[in-house]
Amino acid sequence: MDPQRLKGKNILITGAARGMGATNAEHFAEQGANVCLGDIDLDGANETAERINNRGNGRAIAVKLDVTKREDNAAAVSATVDAFGMINVGVFNAGLNKPRFFMDIDEDNWNLIMNVNTKAMWLGMQETAKQMIAQGSQDYPYKLINVGSIASRKPLIDVTVYCTSKYGCLALTHCGAVALAEHNITVNGYAPGVVVTPLWEQLDKDLVDIGFKERQGQAYEDIVANELKIKRVSYPDDIKGTAAFLASPESDYMTGQMIHIDGGWCIQ
Repeated sequence: MDPQRLKGKNILITGAARGMGATNAEHFAEQGANVCLGDIDLDGANETAERINNRGNGRAIAVKLDVTKREDNAAAVSATVDAFGMINVGVFNAGLNKPRFFMDIDEDNWNLIMNVNTKAMWLGMQETAKQMIAQGSQDYPYKLINVGSIASRKPLIDVTVYCTSKYGCLALTHCGAVALAEHNITVNGYAPGVVVTPLWEQLDKDLVDIGFKERQGQAYEDIVANELKIKRVSYPDDIKGTAAFLASPESDYMTGQMIHIDGGWCIQ
């Protein structure tokens, strides 16, 4: 593997202040990419950008980004182009979860999750693709990368809306791949299982609050014992290699694919 396989790639990544987004951004930069870190938490995104710039591989900027707003997505794309000259890759990583049992779902819960996980992905893909199309054709494809979940293949009774949102992510990946192929834009994604991040730490607490688990940590233990073939949860470092592969020339002939990084949870 070329240690500089992303050299010259300019990448916008959403939800990049912490967790998988921050780890991926740092890994992209280590392989030579310039990265724009978009997040509603601008302070966190700035901290990640500072770490990247201090290491001297690639460059990083941070922008405040509410992914549910079209104008913010457009501004993040423009900031990437202004800083680096063009955009080659968009990574739509921002997401959240708030568990409810099926009969406890209300409009606020539905709208919150669907807006951040699905509507925002559509907006980000569309605004990034507009810029890519305007830049014109090139010898290698532009790339859109969607962060999915095992929840697009597993019906989970405690997170119905999250599952629905991630089924939507899968549909956007498939439909986007078909719609954008004529513009030399590929659309792929990756679907993690249990990744130890701030999102999962909050989810662990929420599952106790709704009565699905008796204590914190039980969700991890039950999934490892009953679902995972690789008997441990994952960490952002387990995800970053696949993300970099999808951003790199090594995946140029792929489109419409969702790669599972789930410890074997979804084996059928």
